Amino acid sequence: MTLPLMIFAAGKGTRMAPLTDHTPKPLIRVGGRTLLDRALTLGRDAGAGRVVVNTHHLAGQIRDHIAGQDIAISHEPDLLETGGGLRKALPLLGEGAVITMNPDVIWTGRNPIRTLLDHWDERMDALLMLVPLARTHGRQGGGDFSLGPDNRLIRKGDLVYGGAQIIRPDRLAEIPDQVFSLNRLWDLMIAEGRAHGVIHGGEWCDVGRPDCIPLAEGLLQHG
Repeated sequence: MTLPLMIFAAGKGTRMAPLTDHTPKPLIRVGGRTLLDRALTLGRDAGAGRVVVNTHHLAGQIRDHIAGQDIAISHEPDLLETGGGLRKALPLLGEGAVITMNPDVIWTGRNPIRTLLDHWDERMDALLMLVPLARTHGRQGGGDFSLGPDNRLIRKGDLVYGGAQIIRPDRLAEIPDQVFSLNRLWDLMIAEGRAHGVIHGGEWCDVGRPDCIPLAEGLLQHG
C-alpha cells in the first residue's frame, strides 16, 4: 500500500531557541543528519508515495535544502498549526488517507511508518503511533492516551503520541477555524470509536529542546 506523506516542518521551534534563531528546527542536525532528512528516509524506506513538506519559519532554508528532490512544498505565510496545515496541503496530497510525521523526534527499532502501514485498516479514520512513557526520552509531562478494545484510542494514559500517524482528512471540513491542532480532528474520531493506536516497539526521543540533542544522539549510538 502506498500513501502520501506529509512532514510538518512549519513550526517556529521556540523551545529549541537559540538554535532556531537562524536555523529552522527540521534542519537541526542530530548524529550528523538533519531531522528532516531522517524523517524523509523513514518515509521513503517504508514506501511512502508523494511527499509534501509545509514551511513557515525560515522557509527559504528548507526550500533550498530539498531542492532537486521530488518533494512538494506547502508554504504557510501565517502559521496554521497541524490541523490547518494539513488542510492547506490537501490539494498537493490528493484524496484519501495520509501519513503525517513530526520531524523533531528520533526513533529506534522498527521503522514506525512500516508498522503503521502494517496495522492500517481501511475501516479506521486514524491510526496513531504511540510510545509507552517509560520508553520515551526528553519528554516533559505525562502520557496522552491509553488503548481500549480493538486498540481504540482513549484520552489520558501512559502512552505518548510519537508524532507519526495515518489519518483520513475528510472531516477537516467540519472544523470552521483556519488555525487549529489535529487534536480537534482526533476528538471527532475518538467520539465515534474510529481512532486507533499501535505501540512502537523501540525507544523514542523528543528533540524539541537543545538539551534533547545529546539524549537523541546517545539513543542512536546504542539503539
